[in-house]
Amino acid sequence: MFQPRIPVNPLPTGIVTPLVQPSVTADIAPHHTADMAPCNHHHAPAPSSAMRLTPAGLAVVVAGGVGAVLVVGTVLVSMLLAVAISAASVAVYAVVLRSLLNGQRRRR
Repeated sequence: MFQPRIPVNPLPTGIVTPLVQPSVTADIAPHHTADMAPCNHHHAPAPSSAMRLTPAGLAVVVAGGVGAVLVVGTVLVSMLLAVAISAASVAVYAVVLRSLLNGQRRRR
């Protein structure tokens, strides 16, 4: 139960079959079978691959992009300020510590 079990993979045969992609020729027409019976209900039209934006939709997309840029910029600036404040506080701490250690050496 606690021994690892390694799956056994069959050895490769060395036979490589190339991927054959059918070539499209102009003389082949789509084949429709006559056994398809028409149905009596409404089918939704196929969605078009082209995306159409109305002016209002375009304004929403632009506003969303501007908002995302502003949020990311705010986060990056705040991270930069946090690093700068941390570095300044460490530098002040180092100067104070050095001053205290030099003061102890002079008293001896």
